[in-house]
Amino acid sequence: MDAVQTSSPARRTVLMAGAGAVAALAVCPRAAAASAATEAVPAPAAAPGAAGRAAAAAAELPLRADRTTQGDILAGSRKDQACLLLVRFTDPVRARRWLAALLPELSTTEEMARFNAAFSAARLKAGGADPASLSATWTGLSLTHPGLRFFAGRDPFPAVAPGSTAEAFAQGAAKRAEALGDTGASGPDSWLFGAEQEEPAGRTVHAVLSLSADDPAKLSAAVARHRSALGPATGVVVFRQDAATLTGALRGHEHFGFADGISQPGVRGFHTPDPDTGGTVQGKPGTRLVPAGEFLVGQEKIGQRPAGLPAWATGGSFQVVRRLAQDVPGWWEQARLRLAELKKTGAAPAEATETWVAARLVGRWPGGTPVAGCPLAEVPGPVGRDPDVALTYVDDPQGWRTPLFSHIRKGNPRDGLNLAPGRPPLAPGELDGRRIIRRGIPYGPAYDPARGAGHGADTPRGLLFVGYQADLVQQFEFVQRRWLNEADFPAGRNPAVGSDPVLGPDSPITFETASDSGSRATTLRFGRFVRTEGALYAFTPSLPALRDLADGNLDDSVEVHAGTVLRAGDVLDAGAARLVLGADGDLAVLAPDGSRLWSAGTAGTGHDALFGRDGEFTVRAENGRIVWSSGTEGHPGARLLVRRDGGVVIVDGDREIWRAEDRKAAHPE
Repeated sequence: MDAVQTSSPARRTVLMAGAGAVAALAVCPRAAAASAATEAVPAPAAAPGAAGRAAAAAAELPLRADRTTQGDILAGSRKDQACLLLVRFTDPVRARRWLAALLPELSTTEEMARFNAAFSAARLKAGGADPASLSATWTGLSLTHPGLRFFAGRDPFPAVAPGSTAEAFAQGAAKRAEALGDTGASGPDSWLFGAEQEEPAGRTVHAVLSLSADDPAKLSAAVARHRSALGPATGVVVFRQDAATLTGALRGHEHFGFADGISQPGVRGFHTPDPDTGGTVQGKPGTRLVPAGEFLVGQEKIGQRPAGLPAWATGGSFQVVRRLAQDVPGWWEQARLRLAELKKTGAAPAEATETWVAARLVGRWPGGTPVAGCPLAEVPGPVGRDPDVALTYVDDPQGWRTPLFSHIRKGNPRDGLNLAPGRPPLAPGELDGRRIIRRGIPYGPAYDPARGAGHGADTPRGLLFVGYQADLVQQFEFVQRRWLNEADFPAGRNPAVGSDPVLGPDSPITFETASDSGSRATTLRFGRFVRTEGALYAFTPSLPALRDLADGNLDDSVEVHAGTVLRAGDVLDAGAARLVLGADGDLAVLAPDGSRLWSAGTAGTGHDALFGRDGEFTVRAENGRIVWSSGTEGHPGARLLVRRDGGVVIVDGDREIWRAEDRKAAHPE
């Protein structure tokens, strides 16, 4: 949720608020133009050669046709009704039979993407109404670290490097809670699930079974059927979390009343690129395309970096599940109190309401329009238009339009992150590796005491947060710890910016406004009205990996994916062997004691190492010249594996085509 600075001081601008809607339209020309008419996207007409064009589109967007990855990661279930069953098993043999029977029901990316496209087209044709003729029930499965260990019969990681995502996943959310700000009332001692990670623990979660549907009756039937199937598999539901889209005026909003899930990253190979930019999503010019490997293990990562994960992780994604309780009346009462303080200091106009303050805490108005372009009041754009079409912070370094502490700016600084005051902002692409795919959905009824029992402050409500990423440490944990919770982010400002007032801890925040002499700071104190009531780290494996697990197998070889580049200092550790590119440029395989088992002999000449998409592994000099090759070109689809037993091999299907065992290096002529 995120600002554009006008040439005149912000305080003088907001004092125009009393002029009402006319003034609002004057400072939000994009919304003003949009309010005159709604845009309609014409449905594509059938034409000769449609099959050929569909095949070409599939080639350009291969991830949309993927039937091996689970659909919620990239496509999203997009259902109004959801239920998560957190399950623990006691008998691995019977649990594997259950898994084998479940496999045909798991929803794939291709299924979800195809259904979502048809649903969206029908909804547009119906003028925004959900098509009653289209309905689906989706099933997804994720496994925790104890769950993977339970099904495989051994630890899923051959080695765990300190500071790695493997370490975070193995430790689990509870052990990392303090560093993430989950303390006090949000600490694991009060969690409803996820506090127990070690065996034998009666509430340890092995599996997260995700069910979602358009129809509550269909979802209820699916939940009952799956619960019945768990009995013979010795599966016990440790916790059940029901969730549903809010109804009426709050549809598509979270419980505080703000539109949710707006700013999702685009994914290369899944979302159609804009032909004019190539780097943003077609129809969403405010959404950058991020390499798919930042969300799906095995795809290309930013800078072609190695994932450093076992082969079982290929095609899957790390999943974060959090139950976030929301104190709705408390949050809005706080907004009213802070508004009074801002008016007293002159930092807010006399006409401002608590919604004016709340919009600045979030960075958007309740309907989703960024305050950056509409600082006075919300004027919604046309149906289907990207609300972030022109969202930028580059000209708002002080946060006069979109406060530096606002939720959407802290969580996604876009083009407005200055590492120190006075320095130019980072290029937006430098932050692509911090993005997360979010699949949140509210739980509990809307807060509305007038409706009687069950709708007051004592009824549980909040957001079921589900996020996907390829690296827990560099994505979810970094954003939560270093951006949202950190009072000195962006750094170097005096007074400090403060923590995110929506999801962060209790913190003073600095509300900056323009003045004749520059920026004026008003310090406000914000309490915490979102509380963590449960958290899990899980992994959403590919269908082939789950099929192996159902057979009691787990390929824990560390995989170097096609297109990956190793640079000096990179280490891929499989326990009995480590594949490294040394500081001297030599590609080598080392034993656990550091002794050299094999070398490419490229010391002094090697600069980086590339595992190409044609199956060839090469070491390149700084000028790009190949100084060593595995000689395995011509094998697209080949895999480079560092095995637990110490072998480093390239395989094509089941056939081994290269092994690092000769001490002699193979140098090209």
